[in-house]
Amino acid sequence: MNLRRLAFALFILLSVCSTVVVGLFFEDAHGEYNRLKAIQAENARQLHEAETHLAEQQKVLERLRTDPAYVERVIRRQLGYAKPDESIYRFDD
Repeated sequence: MNLRRLAFALFILLSVCSTVVVGLFFEDAHGEYNRLKAIQAENARQLHEAETHLAEQQKVLERLRTDPAYVERVIRRQLGYAKPDESIYRFDD
């Protein structure tokens, strides 16, 4: 009878120890899972921003290909070009 009690106590002790070890392992795994989910959310946000910027740039490119007035406006603004009968005045900001 004493041997049965000792075996049962040993079984309970091993069960509790293994449960604690498995619980610690899953706690670490859950923390890693949460960290990776946060990284995934940040990457999804950055991807959305990049796709939005790309769509805007594609619209600008299409206008540069098809709209001569827009091309002229961009050239005048960015390069400071003027027509032969125009003068350009630049002011310091």
